[in-house]
Amino acid sequence: MLGGCRRALPAALGRALRGRAAGQGGRAVSTSWCPVGTAFDVKQQQQQPLDMCSLCFALQGLFGVPELSCPEGFQEAQDKALQESEQLVQKACSTPPGPETVMIFDQLSDSLCRVADLADFVKVAHPDFAFREAAEEACRNIGTVVEKLNTDVELCQSLRRLLADETVLSSLDPETRRVAELFMFDFEISGIHLDEEKRKKAVDLNVRILDLCNEFLIGTHIPNKIDKHVLPEHIRYNFTAEGNYLRIAGLHADCPDDLVREAAYKIFLHSNTQQLARLEELLASRNSLAQLVGYDTFAHRALQGTMAKNPAQKSFINIFIIKIFFRTKKDFEMMTKMKMKLNPHNSVSYISICDCLYNIDPGLYCPFFSLGACMEGLNSLFSQLLGISLYAEQTKRGEIWSEDVRKLAVVHETEGLLGYIYCDFFQRPDKPHQDCHFTVRGGRLKENGEYQLPVVVLMLSLPNSARGAPTLLSPGMMENLFHEMGHAMHSMLGRTRYQHVTGTRCATDFAEVPSILMEYFANDYRVVNQFARHYKTGQPLPKNMVSRLCESKKVCAAADMQLQVFYAVLDQIYHGKHPLNKSTTEILKETQEKVYGLPYVPNTAWQLRFSHLVGYGAKYYSYLMSRAVASMVWKQCFAQNPFDRAMGERYRREMLAHGGGKEPMLMVQGMLQKSPSVEDFVDALVSDLDHDFETFIMDS
Repeated sequence: MLGGCRRALPAALGRALRGRAAGQGGRAVSTSWCPVGTAFDVKQQQQQPLDMCSLCFALQGLFGVPELSCPEGFQEAQDKALQESEQLVQKACSTPPGPETVMIFDQLSDSLCRVADLADFVKVAHPDFAFREAAEEACRNIGTVVEKLNTDVELCQSLRRLLADETVLSSLDPETRRVAELFMFDFEISGIHLDEEKRKKAVDLNVRILDLCNEFLIGTHIPNKIDKHVLPEHIRYNFTAEGNYLRIAGLHADCPDDLVREAAYKIFLHSNTQQLARLEELLASRNSLAQLVGYDTFAHRALQGTMAKNPAQKSFINIFIIKIFFRTKKDFEMMTKMKMKLNPHNSVSYISICDCLYNIDPGLYCPFFSLGACMEGLNSLFSQLLGISLYAEQTKRGEIWSEDVRKLAVVHETEGLLGYIYCDFFQRPDKPHQDCHFTVRGGRLKENGEYQLPVVVLMLSLPNSARGAPTLLSPGMMENLFHEMGHAMHSMLGRTRYQHVTGTRCATDFAEVPSILMEYFANDYRVVNQFARHYKTGQPLPKNMVSRLCESKKVCAAADMQLQVFYAVLDQIYHGKHPLNKSTTEILKETQEKVYGLPYVPNTAWQLRFSHLVGYGAKYYSYLMSRAVASMVWKQCFAQNPFDRAMGERYRREMLAHGGGKEPMLMVQGMLQKSPSVEDFVDALVSDLDHDFETFIMDS
């Protein structure tokens, strides 16, 4: 999953990756670097406490940013960014049309993103409330400025003059021309064509939407409480006790007790009046904004520039629903034969239940997947495939926000240092339980000819290991690690000239392709065999265990994929024509029973926990689309040899070297060397569900 804001503007906080910059030589390996696996299997030494009087002066500052040695530094960093942006706006408006205009716009984007992107991570992950609060305020203030700049007529005119000058336009290289067009697109979807009164209304709507998104996102994670006497005594220990109440903070999907899962489902998903009002206002505000700037629905506005293009391409989802229906029916029949109860609180744990039935016990696999071994496995894969090595680098005092965070230097065998990955992998109080990738600083070619190295954070929720023992990952955790590292490589393996199209700042339905592709590597025995060793004995993971694990994922897979289709369809309806003809809960009930086939549970409102409605509003289908592309890339390019360096270089050249600087479908065509149809995408997803079920049962 991608984290961080995705604002539009000459400060776009969202596009994707890199094209090579000329003149960047290699760099010698630093003496402060150490092997990546070792860094994750040993505890970092605790830093000595500082005298509080000199704290702000002695600390390096978060991510090496001098101002951020204390929470008050966010105000200073914000003020500097806003002052710089004012100067750049004046410069853009007075510069004659030419390539320099695009460069100035990108500088403007970078000056605001360097604070806003960093703050977007800190506001959710920093253990200090004062830091989180200061970061949240900085996000809101810069977001407001972004929306105002998106409707600045004079600023837009400076770009319009460039795009209207055919002589100048024809002299631009393809990347520069596309970035200019993307900046203009940001103006257009923000309502630059409207009169002054309507432009102000658009800004107000955008700011309100930012606030609602933040409030709704917080609400999706807030636990529900219930009087402990309501639940049977023998299951109460599964939940956190707070006096006479029990705190239910999740669905407990992996719990083997059906009664616990049922209770968690009904309590955690119980409707909440305030959260419901937030969602309804958010959907209505998005629709009002879309119609104000000239779109039929918010979905029409959101899908501009994606592979899907517009909601009419829901034919992808519609065709997939038809093709997957009979596979899902077969899964449900199989579950019935196995006396599995078919209801929503079990739907989220079908695969876990199937794992148990076929002896896929995570406990048998964990000893082979120490975190250090998995990181060495990634290092080995990247080295063979892309010529990339990962090195752990010692951090300076104050650079990280928790002592268990690790900093990785990403180094190419000939090009040298490409960027940094901060690994925030372990659970701690008040840290969100989600796996996510955040862009902290985008890469770009600076005015002095130097390259601004990209910086990202990978956030996981791994359990803390016992003293003296390595952190052991379940197969699911290992796959999630590979997924998020796919996002990180997307951010690192590029050298786009412009920050506006760096990292994962590309079309949403393309952005998940590199991460999902990494899941295919994580489930290939040839890859796993290179690193999966028992942390005590050194014994390799037996091939039959890997094969059974991979096949078990296909058991109930159709039902699980149908669930994803249900989420995608629900998202499209919510962001379709307004006013909605029913409440969001009634729409949920109707869509669930029609698309997914399982009955709605009365008094629940799952949509109020659907956090993807914030970052993936009208775009949840992207997971299915990206999986289809990743499936085709894997089967055609890597299934025969997952370490094929020539294919790895093609992958970098065609898909990772452009970010948002090239149309996503053109990148897919370049990699596959053909133009895939909607039917090709659907068939790729369906073919992933094929398995020899009879043989698997006998084998078990």
